[in-house]
Amino acid sequence: MNPIIKAENLTFSYPGDEETGPVRALDGVSFEIPEGSFTAILGHNGSGKSTLAKLLCMVNFPDSGRLWVAGREITAEDAAEEDILAARRDVGMVFQNPDNQIVATIVEEDVAFGCENLGLPPAEIRRRVDEALADVGMTEFARRQTYNLSGGQKQRVAIAGTIAMDRRCVIFDESTAMLDPVGRREVMEIIERLNRKEGVTVLLITHHMNEAALADRILVMNGGKIYLEGTPEEVFGRPEAMWAAGLDVPQTTELAYKLQKACLDVPLTLFDPASCAKAVADAVTRAKAGAGKEARR
Repeated sequence: MNPIIKAENLTFSYPGDEETGPVRALDGVSFEIPEGSFTAILGHNGSGKSTLAKLLCMVNFPDSGRLWVAGREITAEDAAEEDILAARRDVGMVFQNPDNQIVATIVEEDVAFGCENLGLPPAEIRRRVDEALADVGMTEFARRQTYNLSGGQKQRVAIAGTIAMDRRCVIFDESTAMLDPVGRREVMEIIERLNRKEGVTVLLITHHMNEAALADRILVMNGGKIYLEGTPEEVFGRPEAMWAAGLDVPQTTELAYKLQKACLDVPLTLFDPASCAKAVADAVTRAKAGAGKEARR
């Protein structure tokens, strides 16, 4: 599978002040994102993950290194302006606070905003808006005022605007952080459906480890570098490394780790509570059976 995004030794620094000088936010970051994949990006505050997202969306450009989007090297000295514009159309972002992304007072007008900027014909805009609202379950709210929506509904409108622009890759930058558990679950269901059924490449920046466990692959950032990389099983299977970086692991993994320390054979890589509960019950049964055999000797 060809990568939709490829980064090679990216660096980026913020200006800083006269005393500190430039502050390095990214320090030699390299990775590939296969098209159609679901990648979670983890890291504590200041680790560089949001800076990386801004580079991938071409809000900022790296100080050095190379970046390809959909096969176009947008960091090349001779990169054509149309290639950079095409890359910006391919990659979109949904922010933490939907109020920072909503620009219109009526739902369907907000969803149509990006399509209008692309200069699409009115009939095509109408089709895309209707389909995008249906995709996020907001069809009945099409004529509602955006400021009267809940946080979860606003986030769904923001996602609909991205869908309507026919993005190949969408970056969700802490997009569930300001939502209650119900809103968070609804948004995650949309993100999964967007990836699994529509084939859209998803990059999810999150502090919620159970959300990251849904991804195909996880990148863990620390100090502006890639600290860990692998499947959820590979990354969360190293809880001590995650804790050393100031990060959590799914609650099921933490429980399994503690039970392993108590000599119960429970795998670290079961993220579903029901599966974890069954594994714990089986481990207890095995431990009791072993203790019974020892007592009969």
